[in-house]
Amino acid sequence: MIENIAIKRIGFLNKKQREYTEYKLVQQAQNGCDESFEKLINSYKEYLYKTAFLYVKNEHDALDIYQETVYKAYINISKLRNTNFFKTWITKILINNVNMKNRHYNKFQDGQVEDYIGEIEYSNIEENIDLYDAIDRLGEKYKTPVILQYFHDLTIPQIAEIMECNENTVKSYIRRAKKKLYDILKEEK
Repeated sequence: MIENIAIKRIGFLNKKQREYTEYKLVQQAQNGCDESFEKLINSYKEYLYKTAFLYVKNEHDALDIYQETVYKAYINISKLRNTNFFKTWITKILINNVNMKNRHYNKFQDGQVEDYIGEIEYSNIEENIDLYDAIDRLGEKYKTPVILQYFHDLTIPQIAEIMECNENTVKSYIRRAKKKLYDILKEEK
């Protein structure tokens, strides 16, 4: 009972408590507890959907990618070696699903950019759309670290693990992406 209350308030726990609760949930899910897996997914539902939407800019495709990610995570949870890296692991699954969808369609689906990150002041909407369009024009190796670092606050080591490259490569990609974004946005002004 007390554990259930703590899990419902996972957003209000301090970082150490959250990590411990997540660690226990992952272990239970790996041992076949569907309820623990569901709690894990519920705690990452919004994060996963937003990440998918940032890539495909289409609600239907983002939901498809989200569902496929949850399915693959459920099937493969027992293969997760380090339970402390659940978020990194599931993000990697999601990005692989995005890449598979892109290979299938050979490009991103165009869609309407919606306000899903938070409330954006009306005067900033045009600037934000320009930024999203500029990010969309980046190559995949530049786009992924930018989205993960600036929209989801992942660390360089986490991004390196997701992208399966070393940390200096990630830093280089981010630095080059910033330069490309600057050039794209400067060109549009």
